[in-house]
Amino acid sequence: MIWCGLSRKARLVFLIFSLLVFIVVIVGRQLSPRESQLVQQESNYAIHTRQNFNQSAFYPVAQIPSAKLYKPIANWVGRLILPTKQQLQDGLDWVWMEVQYAPPTAQNLVGKIVRLEWKKNEELLAKVKAVTRDINFNSEVIKSQKKGNIHPFRLNHVRQVGILRSLAGANPNDDVIVVLDANTIINRNREKSILQIERQPVLATGIFYGLVKIIKPIPSSNKSLLYIKNRQDSDYFYVQHYNPNSNKFDGIQETVRIPQEIIDTRNFAPSSSQQIEKSPAGEDGWYIYGAKDANAVFTVSALAPRSLFQIQPRQIITGEELGLNYIKKVNWQNTNKNKGKFNTALLKPVETSISKWQQGDKAIVLHLFGGIGGRKAEAIGVPYTITGHFAFGIAEVVRDEFTNELRFETKYHQIYAHNPDGIIAGTHTWADYMGNLQRGWLATRPVSDILIKFDPVTQDYDFDGIKLSPLEQFHQQLQVTMARYRVGDGTGGAMVSPGTSCVQDSNQALYAAIMTIKNQVITTPQIQTWVRKNLNHPQALRFQQLVELGQSLEQQLAPLGIIRADWQSQAGILAGTGIGKTTEPFQDRSIWAGLTTWRTIMPRQVHDDLATIFFKHGAIMQVLRTNQVGGWQANIIPIAPTIFLGQLNIPFTNISPLSIILNRILASLAIPTRQDWLVVVLLLIIYSIIALPYGWKFGFLQIRFWSENWIYTCLLILRCLFTPAINEELFFRVLLLPHPSEITNWLQWSLWAIGGLVLFVLYHPLNAKIFFKAGIPTFFNRVFLTLTLWLGIICTVAYTLTGSLWVIVLIHWVVVVVWLIVFGGITKLNNNQNHKKLV
Repeated sequence: MIWCGLSRKARLVFLIFSLLVFIVVIVGRQLSPRESQLVQQESNYAIHTRQNFNQSAFYPVAQIPSAKLYKPIANWVGRLILPTKQQLQDGLDWVWMEVQYAPPTAQNLVGKIVRLEWKKNEELLAKVKAVTRDINFNSEVIKSQKKGNIHPFRLNHVRQVGILRSLAGANPNDDVIVVLDANTIINRNREKSILQIERQPVLATGIFYGLVKIIKPIPSSNKSLLYIKNRQDSDYFYVQHYNPNSNKFDGIQETVRIPQEIIDTRNFAPSSSQQIEKSPAGEDGWYIYGAKDANAVFTVSALAPRSLFQIQPRQIITGEELGLNYIKKVNWQNTNKNKGKFNTALLKPVETSISKWQQGDKAIVLHLFGGIGGRKAEAIGVPYTITGHFAFGIAEVVRDEFTNELRFETKYHQIYAHNPDGIIAGTHTWADYMGNLQRGWLATRPVSDILIKFDPVTQDYDFDGIKLSPLEQFHQQLQVTMARYRVGDGTGGAMVSPGTSCVQDSNQALYAAIMTIKNQVITTPQIQTWVRKNLNHPQALRFQQLVELGQSLEQQLAPLGIIRADWQSQAGILAGTGIGKTTEPFQDRSIWAGLTTWRTIMPRQVHDDLATIFFKHGAIMQVLRTNQVGGWQANIIPIAPTIFLGQLNIPFTNISPLSIILNRILASLAIPTRQDWLVVVLLLIIYSIIALPYGWKFGFLQIRFWSENWIYTCLLILRCLFTPAINEELFFRVLLLPHPSEITNWLQWSLWAIGGLVLFVLYHPLNAKIFFKAGIPTFFNRVFLTLTLWLGIICTVAYTLTGSLWVIVLIHWVVVVVWLIVFGGITKLNNNQNHKKLV
């Protein structure tokens, strides 16, 4: 009734006032300080560890499979156990370990809990100390944890967390399985035995492994499974073991379990056992990793296709041009169409007899995985870009325990950010990182592993007693970086930013290794003396190849010629030499830092560029490619990783113009070296020798200084820097020509160069006709066009030799300015116009 009694104006005022009050209340609630209302999201790790077959307790250590059918995965296998909160207060780096397998001389330790610690080695302990941190989670880590990412929350507010404790406490549960090397020492002087090690434990899956052919799934109604409680359809399979006597899969037939993982937050399972018996990858058998459950059934925790690791490749590609084309293009072609398949290819720059792999050979591994598409595709973090993930690894040629044939054994050094899957930054066996059914990528992602055999890197040096091991130095840098990642340098989280990421920090470790070796050589006169006295010695020649490779890798890692301050400061810390100076690593997460190392931002670019550099230096490579191998999942397809904006292709082609343009511009911004400046001087002299006599002969060039005040002269010089020098060189050289680092086919490059020169010459009369009428008499002059052609040739040569925009801009700028101011160019262009208007 009151409302009805109000006038129309009063009603309007009341409505406006009510609306304003409502807006103020809403805005006030939004701006008022309060606790973040993040809803706790469950991790994939939590979802999968609820399944009993993903728990360590599911596998009694007393259940030992037949030694004729299965082998232990290592001499020592154990489960890490984090010490109690009270024990963690001692600030020392030791943990407990439940021994799951031990050498014959220590079988009494199986099933027991022992103390795991470092050997009493001063240098080793110094390196451990270099990455020991107090851990205190920051707000960014707490938010990340609520989003479902796994952080070492059991280590939060713990002082002096070292390498071993960061491993044991990485996951919420004590379920980290590791293997120890054969040099492990047993100390039995106390109540509990002590194992002492000198190398970081390697993350592994399973306790035993076998080689089998998967025959077919066993229906749940089968009588042979009636004794098994809580069995599931399609989980159990008949397998035929490999028979070393016949070299065939006609050995003992057995029932094994390949558990079907459940769907997690990604809306698909991390692996599938559906139709796995039909997988093309299993034609030559599978390595199965796991242990026996309480029912004495061998339960598979990881799978690995035997064919992938065999030395004999499916393809052999010889020649530098064909090899580079395979690395950059063929390797990832038709990825989605090849779902469920794999390929291996040997790349050789030249036909040689030394390309054969030998037992004990080692190789650097370049690992790259792509994306997941299909009806249940993963979200894309960067628009039109499949970023993927890059990591280094080390592979070794070993003798297979079942077949006695040579095969590859790969260990990944994963510098891996904290994630919802429970993948830990550390050294992983192939089975643990790729083949693990709970968190491995074999079944869900396309993967490329390039194994690089290059003796100058993989073989050690001995300079009259002074040892140098590039591979060991690289290994140490990666180990320390991984340890830092596990604890986030004390924050509890390793986060991705424009300047820091898994791929950039992996390459930072490579840079640190190069710098350490370089400094060791510079500061050790004995090495330099030995090399000078033995120039033709095979080791000296090999060392020279190492030096040349190091120079190429430096250019790759610092393409602009600017060394990041955080990379410089961390090189000493990564090597363990920061002790006594500073143990707080400096990290630059800015965009500028990322741009100075822009070639290390995108995993695909790093993978392809590093492989290209090694291949050009004479390395041979074995490429192992898989595309969602294993059981079939119809809702996902493999997607090849790309460089930035790599999915924006020209229709019906694989050409990504924006990616190419961006890469060429960034590549051209490299700061010229001293050698590049010499190229500038030399080419300017050559151009002068050609242009001056030719121009004088036809009267086009005449000594005629431009008599104008210094202000107009400076403005003219400045204008010429931007137009024509920068804009013309940017278009006709940088954008049109492949950067020298891109060149794989000189014939194609020559065609692009000729086309660019033709356009460069034609552009000038066309520009005069449309935009600069006063220049028509000059720009249509045959002498001018000839000199323009020669300038284009000189700049093309300069760009090919240096790859720097600044070099060709300087040459172009100097030539134009000298012509305008000294040789009458400004007079010709004025064409009776006021020359001040030109400026």
